[in-house]
Amino acid sequence: MTSKLPYIMIAFAAAMWGLIGFFVKGLTAAGFSAMEIVAIRVLTAAIILILVGIVYYRNHLKIRLQDLYLFVGTGILSIVFFNWSYFTAINLLSIPIAVALLYTSPAFVAILSFLFLKESINRKKLLAIVLTVIGCTLAAGITGKGGATFSVSSILIGLGAGFGYALYSIFGKIALRRYHPFTVTMYTFIVASAALVPTTGIAGKASSVFTGDIWLYAIGLGIFPTVLAYFAYSWGLERTESSTAAVVATLEPVIATMLGMIVYGDRLGSLQLLGSAMIIISVIAVNITLPKREQKKHFPV
Repeated sequence: MTSKLPYIMIAFAAAMWGLIGFFVKGLTAAGFSAMEIVAIRVLTAAIILILVGIVYYRNHLKIRLQDLYLFVGTGILSIVFFNWSYFTAINLLSIPIAVALLYTSPAFVAILSFLFLKESINRKKLLAIVLTVIGCTLAAGITGKGGATFSVSSILIGLGAGFGYALYSIFGKIALRRYHPFTVTMYTFIVASAALVPTTGIAGKASSVFTGDIWLYAIGLGIFPTVLAYFAYSWGLERTESSTAAVVATLEPVIATMLGMIVYGDRLGSLQLLGSAMIIISVIAVNITLPKREQKKHFPV
């Protein structure tokens, strides 16, 4: 029987990502911009990972220079590009539409995995992806009745967030063929930090990060929805298909919505409840394999 632990680890990563709003709210209240918060996130994560690596993963600290492009892929093309696209889309569009466009990522992963990783797209996986995309759209509250119109460029930027989000699964899958999950996670955030810290000017605000309760938000942001989440996701991704991992990871908006209801008193409409249910159904559908008859049971299903 195929182990479900990789899917559990990916779901755990999704749960950790669902907590990000708590830390972002705290840092936003302290006066940091969206991209400064991203810079704090990746820099804090990189420092923590380097320290953990020196103590526990000394045998996994080296990479080949010719493989650096993989971490440019996970760190800059994915983490940095995804965040830039996502926050730009929030400003140009609206948060619900930006979130919905972000979670088109499973469709991008399935297509990219088919093209570059030679992974198949069967009917069950295709149905799960379709349900996920529709579910995320409904969960985000898009009803089509608002009458708002947006430019093509702003929609493409929003889709860029989904594409950038998907690239982590693709580059990460290739990197995991050669490196330990810890190595992949650490160098992803080292490269992302090298790109973000100089361009956001967060270094000039370094003294203000560690005042009052800000350092708790900064370190918490670096540990829970970042280090733990990406390590768990990389561990699970190493042991399953990229497209399947991406679908399981879309539990994140459901978990974030539940936390919002419990902690912040957010209310869900019927369409959002339906969308959340569709996401859960898609995750169940992609992971449950119905048993076949006794004959041919020696064949994988």
